[in-house]
Amino acid sequence: MRYWLMKSEPSEFSIEDLEKRPDQTEPWDGVRNYQARNMMRDEMKMGDQIFFYHSNCDVPGIVGIAKVSREAYPDFTAFDIDNKHYDPGSKPDDPRWFMVDVQFVRKLKRTIALSELKDRPELEGLALIRRGNRLSVMPVSEEQWRFILSLE
Repeated sequence: MRYWLMKSEPSEFSIEDLEKRPDQTEPWDGVRNYQARNMMRDEMKMGDQIFFYHSNCDVPGIVGIAKVSREAYPDFTAFDIDNKHYDPGSKPDDPRWFMVDVQFVRKLKRTIALSELKDRPELEGLALIRRGNRLSVMPVSEEQWRFILSLE
């Protein structure tokens, strides 16, 4: 099993939105970064654990846990001309973008804020706090996962 962190703006899609979905499951669509796409397409497997991270909000941070409930498949929003994630270069017979389904596991007891994560020397190698990192999907080591959960 692997561990991941996935960012979402709560004004667009929050941990509460995921919790309310049928089967508490939702496609993680709209990723338009090749590195993030490659991780979802090539590395994410059923059952992998995900930190759900709220970004671009008053207190950015880890707010919950989800899991991969369906491995990568073509992101159909790229084919829909009326969708904000439309990409005319992505075709159903030659998809450029992929998504996974994520399923709600639980909310954290509290938000573990980005500022707190940055202050922890134990998390020095965490991609989230690396200067200039803007990826919406990133790996988390098992050691980092366990340490972050200990902060809860």
